[in-house]
Amino acid sequence: MEWLTEHKIPVGDWASDFFDWLRDNFSGVVDALANGAEKLIDGLQWILQTPHPLVIIACFVALTWVLQRNWKTCLFVALGFLFIINQDYWEATTQSLTLVISSCIVCMAIGVPIGIAAAHRPRLYAFMQPVLDLMQTLPTFVYLIPAIVFFGIGMVPGLIATVIFVLPAPIRLTYLGVSSTPTPLLEAAEAFGGTPSQTLRKVELPYALPQIMAGLNQTIMLSLSMVVVAALVGADGLGVPVVRALNQVNTSLGFESGFVIVVVAIILDRMLRIGGRK
Repeated sequence: MEWLTEHKIPVGDWASDFFDWLRDNFSGVVDALANGAEKLIDGLQWILQTPHPLVIIACFVALTWVLQRNWKTCLFVALGFLFIINQDYWEATTQSLTLVISSCIVCMAIGVPIGIAAAHRPRLYAFMQPVLDLMQTLPTFVYLIPAIVFFGIGMVPGLIATVIFVLPAPIRLTYLGVSSTPTPLLEAAEAFGGTPSQTLRKVELPYALPQIMAGLNQTIMLSLSMVVVAALVGADGLGVPVVRALNQVNTSLGFESGFVIVVVAIILDRMLRIGGRK
């Protein structure tokens, strides 16, 4: 088998050359992306950190009531955030929420239109499937290398790596929701003279809304799972104490910060759970 390894296909070299080419020819685009991402992150972080924590908690509880109409869920959200304050992780939590919300805004803004386009163009989705599979199965640490090369260290490369990893979820679920619209509904819309845009707005999107909301839920959960990975490139948040605990072999700190991440994940899941409204 030595003859086979002697003629190794230079996949790594090709990838390195490709990223070097991007850096040399699209530096303006990269700078614009970095500036836009930084402004988005700074704005959201200011919104979450400037008011008193109790004001932010009240806003989350009110949003939960609007979405779920369940006082038990609202009470759980309030108690969860109070527990986070009790553990002295409020600032780190707001930093992680900034990363999660930023990635949700970017992923949903890109993923939903792409999912709609793919649902109406089967060939496009067939072409996209291997790309989406690659984005989800490639180890997340691999994304950090080009992210550092293009954007340095900090919250921005963490956001970019998170978006690349999470983006397939809203695309796939939006595609599933729109493409599964029953044919009789589409035929009825066409019979009543509906244009393609009217059919999309009034038939396909309302029918696909549960799947799109499920895509949002998955986007949030996957983004939250990236906070520890993002901490490796200098992103602030709940991943920082986890990485510190790993380096120090500190069981207490690791369990404490890890449990806070679990609490945040459960809070966000209960807030956006499909079918949770009573």
